[in-house]
Amino acid sequence: MKEIIIGNKTFDLSKKTLIMGILNVTPDSFSDGGKYESFDDAIKQAKKMIEQGADIIDIGGESTRPGAKPVSQEEEINRVIPIIDALSSETSTPISIDTSKAMVAKLAIDHGAGFVNDVTALQADKKLVEIVSEYQVPICLMHMKGKPVDMQINPSYDEVIDEIKLFFQKRVHYALEHKIKKHQIILDPGIGFGKRTGNGIEDNCVILNRLNELLSLGYPLMVGASRKTFIGNICDQEKILPPSDRLEGSLAAACVAVLHGANFLRVHDVKETKRCLNLIECVMGMK
Repeated sequence: MKEIIIGNKTFDLSKKTLIMGILNVTPDSFSDGGKYESFDDAIKQAKKMIEQGADIIDIGGESTRPGAKPVSQEEEINRVIPIIDALSSETSTPISIDTSKAMVAKLAIDHGAGFVNDVTALQADKKLVEIVSEYQVPICLMHMKGKPVDMQINPSYDEVIDEIKLFFQKRVHYALEHKIKKHQIILDPGIGFGKRTGNGIEDNCVILNRLNELLSLGYPLMVGASRKTFIGNICDQEKILPPSDRLEGSLAAACVAVLHGANFLRVHDVKETKRCLNLIECVMGMK
């Protein structure tokens, strides 16, 4: 798939990697929890990321960090819908709703969102597939082993890429069976979601190195490595880096992902990522 329509914009995925700026309006996200809980702070941050080069703003009202507990549908709606409503009226930049709940997705789309980002790949709420099919918006299906509350408690794989591929084949089949069109589907291998890191086992690095095997499935790929735990484990030989000190590793992971075929990058640091992509796209465009 070369083109994708998100909201009122058409993007040519053969020419650029799209940057999805992360806007967590939650008190407990692993990196920026509590920073953008207020309406004014959230709108300000969204506009800042747009100015810095974000192609899409991904708004989430429920943390999916390791150990996170779910929030109610009502709480999630109260967190995200006012932001989406205001932002969609003030900018033409496409908005993504980061949710696994059908009603949250429906209201978000009704208020201006044009993309659904579901970390459960249509498994948590059986009605979500109906909403995506009805509204014909793109959806990102992510691989996660377990749930946020338990996904990092001793995850294991015989072969991580093979398991992710099999998972995607099943979830794509489910989506297509329920009248979601092939051109709506994006896949995310779920960097940091139920993946092993530390003690010499780095599933996330394996995934980044072998993205081409996931691209063989025939769908665009999203990669969200920004500030994840494996970066903190790897990038300093003397100590584990906190999320606030993982910029360089995040940029390195983003560059590797693009060079291995990623079509979307989901990031916290839009300006820095955009500058890296400008250089990579120049290099890759040289004959």
